[in-house]
Amino acid sequence: MIRAWLGLRDRLLASEAFHRFAIRFPLTRWVARRQAKSLFDLVAGFVYSQVLFACVRLDLFALLSKGPLSLEDLAVRLNLTTDSAERLMRAAASLKLVELRSDQRWGLGMLGAVLVSNTAVTALIKHHATLYADLRDPVALLRGETDPHLAQYWPYADERAASPTLLPEARVKEYSELMSASQPLIAQEVLSAYAFRAHRCLLDVGGGQGTFLMAAARAFPHLQLMLFDLPAVAGLAEKNFQAAGLSDRARAHGGSFFETPLPKGADLITVLRVLYDHDDHRALAILQAAYHALDPGGTLLVAEPMSETPGAESMGSAYFGFYLLAMGKGRSRSAQRLMQLISQVGFKDARLRSTRLPLQVGLIIAQKEK
Repeated sequence: MIRAWLGLRDRLLASEAFHRFAIRFPLTRWVARRQAKSLFDLVAGFVYSQVLFACVRLDLFALLSKGPLSLEDLAVRLNLTTDSAERLMRAAASLKLVELRSDQRWGLGMLGAVLVSNTAVTALIKHHATLYADLRDPVALLRGETDPHLAQYWPYADERAASPTLLPEARVKEYSELMSASQPLIAQEVLSAYAFRAHRCLLDVGGGQGTFLMAAARAFPHLQLMLFDLPAVAGLAEKNFQAAGLSDRARAHGGSFFETPLPKGADLITVLRVLYDHDDHRALAILQAAYHALDPGGTLLVAEPMSETPGAESMGSAYFGFYLLAMGKGRSRSAQRLMQLISQVGFKDARLRSTRLPLQVGLIIAQKEK
């Protein structure tokens, strides 16, 4: 029955005669119009993103946060002609990034206002120039006929390269700073979704420059903290711990998930936005290393964007699917698939914990037997 209905639906939607009928008939007209808009938004999506990118590059939202400006003032401050400035502002207004006020001056729109202090998102928008270049020919990317720039941006992504522990600071600094810029929002969600106060020592695996651990240190002053990442990245984290006055509570350990045992002594291990960077066999290796390092009875916490998240399906499967393809490895996984991998290495009672922003991050916790 379902197969027959889907076949009928597909034949109708592919029929030009049905399209003409649907747009004329009052009861189906609104559906046809909505579907047409959705389809056009897919066609025009790249242009929309480039309008946003232009606004961010020109620092437009910070400029308007000081107050509305006339078109002439904007043109001067943005170093654009008046015609170009108006074209940009009207495009941005259609995307709710800015708005034209009653006095004919331009001010922040709802979405533009959100971006004023959101350094995580603006850093990501700027970074997307690299992704867009790699997606210029998506068919060639799918066929493996290109040499994506993203694979070079994330140097640890190439399994064929020499040991990532040999990467110098200059090669890890840019990507680790991007991760640090986007970490505060993730840290806030994770720290509010799980009771960290029940633990004494936290090890953050793939912890970057220590942004999450410094947030955990402020929220839970009793926690002892350990970080594990590539030696060059761990060195940057150690400097941040010292600058934050955490030298007595936090220590950074350098190594590779695949070559170096993780430090022991933690009763809670966090793996934040790490597993989706890796294919299944390497994700299992990371989870296995966490299992061996964790104290008996300890807790594993995995947090990252997940595919098949209700309301965020396109982010998990379309955005991260192609981003990770350009990056050269990794896979966007559903919560169910992640729990399967976690259980496969020996963890028990893996379960999904809700967060306030599941679009950005899902959270899974599991236990090691005592």
